[in-house]
Amino acid sequence: MEKIVEQGFLYDFYGELLTEHQKKIYEDVVYNDYSLTEIAKENGISRQGVHDLVRRCNHILLEYENKLHLVERFMRVKENVSQMEKLSENMEITREELAEKVRLLSRQILEEL
Repeated sequence: MEKIVEQGFLYDFYGELLTEHQKKIYEDVVYNDYSLTEIAKENGISRQGVHDLVRRCNHILLEYENKLHLVERFMRVKENVSQMEKLSENMEITREELAEKVRLLSRQILEEL
């Protein structure tokens, strides 16, 4: 997964567990694409301080993911739903085959939840 997309997912799932200060700066870097210098000036801290805070936030968010696996599970469910959608558009598959494949994918989704 591309780093910026991964950061976005991690923040979406675990961002509320960061402090308000961490959230503001992390959002400015990841979502608003501000430079470290711009953020440092706006917040009255050094550029290195911004860099360190973003690295620390990345580490914190990855630690949550390593323990909880919410993003990983979400991506598997999303893939299963995508497969179901493709199956529904497949005109070469019999109704019975479709039902069996949907049941299998449904079980996989329920196991993730």
